[in-house]
Amino acid sequence: MTNEPDVERIQAVVTKSLHEHWGLFLGEGIVLMILGLAAIVLPPLATLAVETLIGWLLLLSGVVGLISTYRMRHAPGLWWSAFSAIVGIGAGCVLLRWPLSGAFSLTFVLTVFLSLEGIASIMLALHHRHGFSARWGFMLVSGLIDLILAGIIFLGLPGTALWAIGLLVGINLVFGGTALIGMALHARGTVASPSSPSTASRS
Repeated sequence: MTNEPDVERIQAVVTKSLHEHWGLFLGEGIVLMILGLAAIVLPPLATLAVETLIGWLLLLSGVVGLISTYRMRHAPGLWWSAFSAIVGIGAGCVLLRWPLSGAFSLTFVLTVFLSLEGIASIMLALHHRHGFSARWGFMLVSGLIDLILAGIIFLGLPGTALWAIGLLVGINLVFGGTALIGMALHARGTVASPSSPSTASRS
């Protein structure tokens, strides 16, 4: 079991590191916010960028898998391994060659995810309704929003495939950047109190 002085020492190290490098976190947060706002303003471009990135990842992973399969050609399951690598290469080529079809597929997967996430959130909220959690209302609203978004995206297909992924990625980047900026500003004003002599004397 971790002793209390050890926990305080770890907290002191983390606080000191954040205080010393708060500018880096602030810069990263600003960059994420700018990218997120750009993705929100130009969601089709962001969607294309995400789809292209996934295409390259699939292509490169397939090539690496094919090379590994050749080097381990005497191992069992050779043909299945080769088949998996070829599928990855093929999928990557399709996404890079026909980006709109890839964006449509990714948007459909996103719609299914939002639907399942919304149902899960609603059911979890209903289970917490008579319990001690005061957040069940927020969970219920979150689940309903997920279902509404899924319905809007699904009913608007294939047109929504041009902007849905980019918009959601942009929103995610904005929230992530905001969190980093808030953490950086908090760390900037934090004095190195955890490493004060009172704490050090207990370590």
